[in-house]
Amino acid sequence: MPETLTMKRKEAERLKVISRIEHHELTVAEAAESLQVSERQLYRILKQYRTVGEQGVIHRLRGCPSNAGYASEIRTTVIRLYREQYSDYGPTLFAEKLELYHTVTVSRRTLTRWLCQASLWAGTRKKRPHRKKRERRCSIGSLVQFDGSEHDWFEGRGPKCCLLVAIDDATGRLMLRFAAAEDTGSVLCFWRHYIDRYGIPAEIYTDFGSVYHDNNNPQHLTQFGRALQRLGIKPLFAHSPQAKGRVERSNRTHQDRLIKALREHNISSIEEANRFLETFYTDQHNLRFALQETLTDIHRSAVGLDLKNIFCFEETRCVYNDWTITFEAQFIQLLRSDAPLPPPRSKVIVRRWLDSSLHIFWKEQELSYKLLNSKPKPKAQTLHRPSADHPWRKRFLHTGRTLQQVNKRKISLASTTKNKLPSQP
Repeated sequence: MPETLTMKRKEAERLKVISRIEHHELTVAEAAESLQVSERQLYRILKQYRTVGEQGVIHRLRGCPSNAGYASEIRTTVIRLYREQYSDYGPTLFAEKLELYHTVTVSRRTLTRWLCQASLWAGTRKKRPHRKKRERRCSIGSLVQFDGSEHDWFEGRGPKCCLLVAIDDATGRLMLRFAAAEDTGSVLCFWRHYIDRYGIPAEIYTDFGSVYHDNNNPQHLTQFGRALQRLGIKPLFAHSPQAKGRVERSNRTHQDRLIKALREHNISSIEEANRFLETFYTDQHNLRFALQETLTDIHRSAVGLDLKNIFCFEETRCVYNDWTITFEAQFIQLLRSDAPLPPPRSKVIVRRWLDSSLHIFWKEQELSYKLLNSKPKPKAQTLHRPSADHPWRKRFLHTGRTLQQVNKRKISLASTTKNKLPSQP
């Protein structure tokens, strides 16, 4: 029975050229140039062809395991680990964990092929419509994208919370912090820590959330907008999630990587998660994914700024005539101190700091105050009777009558008027 040989197109072309060499139609140098191989390599192929025939053109490792391949034991171990411990990990993150915890180094592409062949991975990335790429800013601190990601970060081990994410547009450097919700207090606290650490950026890019923008009255500043105005930061607002795609993609990454890192360290509270972010996760993530190029940092220094009075809740109140104001359904009595008391009907600024303490200012001078349990009662008016020698009493002396005579006349006139009234039937 004749033997059947299976050749690739490249090997079939080589067989044709070798046949022309054997018929003295081409020299070895011309054939090597035609096949784009060296003359030395072509002499090896000719030797093999003249020894075993046409089979010598076929690569001798066909059907055999690669010399540079992984041992079958390693592949079996990797598949077993994935089934037992990392069944919801992607190939990239799985490759990192293998090297970190199991001292097994396998490339991401090889892991993807192994997992697909074992029907353990089908890929999760879906096609997205193409959008025009926006170039990165050229300076650190030129633009910082900010967003909050509500998610079950502790996978039921703790309450649902929000991850606040700020990413520098130029380098992709992150700052992360967990909070109970994406509310005004949490956002102000986040940016207080950011400015303490990095400085004041030029622009901040957010969405149209109620914390950042008053949709009912665009001219009215929110507490966050007021803080940005005091610091000279320009706010920008995205009209779609794709507009601030860098921070949106970052959220998707953390919902995969960070959740599994919290699970590995058995973290189930916001306080523990924030310590983990500050001591390990954020630095490791920036070291791996942020651009390490040397760019100009244009963050402005916050030295000399009273950040406590900037990142706070600020309201304006009117002073009543008794030097009291109302704030949060409570009466507050202003007290005398080194700072002068404001006149009634003037405006004072009431600030609730992030540590929940209350402070009242008039012309940037802090006032002393006392919280009242109820509305203050007005003082009772006392009737002041004039003394015997008061000038008001002396005005009757020029008539020659005494004060007693005047009073008697008043009494007699009153009785006469009463007698003249018609009697009742």
